[in-house]
Order: sequence, then C-alpha cells, then structure tokens
Amino acid sequence: MALPKFILGMIFALAIVVGWSWLGGASIGTILLRVIICAVVIQAGYFVLVYAMVARSPPTPADMARDAERKLNAPEVEGEKLGSARRSLH
Repeated sequence: MALPKFILGMIFALAIVVGWSWLGGASIGTILLRVIICAVVIQAGYFVLVYAMVARSPPTPADMARDAERKLNAPEVEGEKLGSARRSLH
C-alpha cells in the first residue's frame, strides 16, 4: 500500500471515529483519546503490514550479488577448527 493511500485512509478512519464519538455524546477528551488510540492502532498495523511485505519479498539481484561477494571474500575455514573455536568461547 502506498503512503498517500494509507494517509488518506487513516484520515477517513479517524473522521469516522470522531463522528461516531460526537454523535454518541462523548466529551472532547474522550474523542481525543479515541482518536489517538485509533491512530496508534492503525500505525502499528501499517508497520506490521510493511514489515511482512519486506520479509516475504524475494532477494533482489543486488542482494544476491552482495552474498556472492561475501562468499568470495570469506576465508576458507575447516569445519572442525571452527567448531572447536566456538566450543572454546563458551
């Protein structure tokens, strides 16, 4: 979801909360509290959505090239030496 669509949707959702609260006879303090809580919940949901989209995305060509370069520049280490070094640290 693009940021402008998200902001527009959030404004409409908050306007609905304000209208519902006002028609329900809530005080200004209650209306503000409901709007703040609603905005926080919407923001948290947007963050989770974007995080899930990024986590599920396949690696880009730049990611694959960076991984390949790291493998080429990594020193060759025998498995047993690495295993014993790790055990000695603990």
